[in-house]
Amino acid sequence: MAQKPNPTGPSHRQQRVAELVRHALAEVLQRGDVQDAVLSAHVITVPEVRMSPDLKLATAYIMPLGGQNEAPVIAALERNKKVLRQEVARRVNLKFAPDLRFLRDETFDEADRIDALLRTDKVRRDLEAQKTDHADGSDPEAA
Repeated sequence: MAQKPNPTGPSHRQQRVAELVRHALAEVLQRGDVQDAVLSAHVITVPEVRMSPDLKLATAYIMPLGGQNEAPVIAALERNKKVLRQEVARRVNLKFAPDLRFLRDETFDEADRIDALLRTDKVRRDLEAQKTDHADGSDPEAA
């Protein structure tokens, strides 16, 4: 029977283990413990790891520095998944070493999208109107 997703978000334990796995992965990638030409040629950040409720699956969101060559980097991580899993298991004391899954971190894209929305003419016009409303000394909170 499949577990229902928790509507309140990940548990404290999931978050704690995810952070340990994130630090372990980042350390392995930074130190160059995995012998792979693609991984050696890139600086890879691991901004987030999410754990499944049973702690058996870790989804690592990764981004090569500058956002370049994402597909080859993810392919290299997938190729070296077994070694990475062993290294994480060595660094993080868990009953079971979690299976690793690698996805592209899309938070930068989302930030760019929001930034573009904030620069649109409509938002700029609303901000200007708001500035002129406050210039007359009225307090918007008083209403």
